[in-house]
Amino acid sequence: MVPIKRQFTLLIRVTWDFIQGMYAFHLVDPCVTVFGSARLTAQSPAYAVAYKVGAALGENGFTVMTGGGPGLMEAASRGARESGGKCLACRIQLSLEQSQNNYIDRSASFRYFFVRKVMLVRYSFALVVLPGGLGTLDEVFEVLTLIQTRKIPPIPIVFMGREYWQPVFDVVTQMVVAGTITVAEMDNLARLMVVTDDVGAMVAHLMANTSHLADKGSLRKGRDGFVHEPTPGG
Repeated sequence: MVPIKRQFTLLIRVTWDFIQGMYAFHLVDPCVTVFGSARLTAQSPAYAVAYKVGAALGENGFTVMTGGGPGLMEAASRGARESGGKCLACRIQLSLEQSQNNYIDRSASFRYFFVRKVMLVRYSFALVVLPGGLGTLDEVFEVLTLIQTRKIPPIPIVFMGREYWQPVFDVVTQMVVAGTITVAEMDNLARLMVVTDDVGAMVAHLMANTSHLADKGSLRKGRDGFVHEPTPGG
């Protein structure tokens, strides 16, 4: 049996993780979260793609959220920042500390991966998935599961890199054949997802599937790129 003191300590730490994340991000615009490997360097072709993704998002008025680390997260943040966009980061505390990149406007650091994953999705209305490893797969498949089970609303998802991601989609197709995913569920997910090498196609998919936010007044960007509460009487 787990001692009460340890359970209470865990509860306090988890609660604090959520509080600091909500405090850091509660006034930001809805974001596009970009997932991708921290291990791919500037010499990788994927780094250049990630930079172009961030630049395109920034140029089209999107606030970019990443895990705040190096590699493709850095490239996307750098592209967004250098195109005039804003960059947010949900960092994770690791035993081997992961460095924060230098292109972040606002960030929060989390002890627990599951809290970080909540924050990466809570403030986002779209995802862009760059080449990544187990962490990227974990993050994107959890989002797909939450959509499949209707725990979160459907959001557009763009996978950048046909050659990289096609084997993953082949596995998912095999799941449909085996009956572990229904055809109807796959059809619903397929309407949200695009696999492409074209940054223009990415932007088009996001714009086509997020315009309703502006129509409902969900986007209230201030001059500094962040959402602000209305002034009294305003």
